[in-house]
Amino acid sequence: MTRPVVETPVLTEPLVRPNPLRWVLYAFGAGLPARHRSWVLHDVTTRTWGLRHVARTLVQLSVPIALVVVLVPGPLWLRCMTALIGLILGTFFAVAYMSETVENRVRKAGYPIGSAQAGRDRISAGREALASQRRRAAAARRAERYRARQGR
Repeated sequence: MTRPVVETPVLTEPLVRPNPLRWVLYAFGAGLPARHRSWVLHDVTTRTWGLRHVARTLVQLSVPIALVVVLVPGPLWLRCMTALIGLILGTFFAVAYMSETVENRVRKAGYPIGSAQAGRDRISAGREALASQRRRAAAARRAERYRARQGR
């Protein structure tokens, strides 16, 4: 099964960050107003998109973790260990389905499915081209130094 080719969206709108309350709602899966559309795409395509996803996951897991620690009867150490196991498992599954989750966030913002991956691919290609250019320049400098030493 082949994946449909998605045109890479270009950020033309200004990046308008949501306020803290809207961000918490966004972390729990709520959509943001249209003025935050470009920020959502930036959020899931920037270099730190994986860390941002884990931060949203930890916010989501904070509620059930707190409920387990506060409301479940039993020794505190057992409640804390149960919460830790839940945190580890929840984070594991969130990371396992990270790409699908962020594509859903992008879809809610009005972009086609696949836009986040296309944006990350475009950014990665640009970084690779820049790194390749730097490697070529460094190799040219080394060759010049070598030729200078040979000419002595």
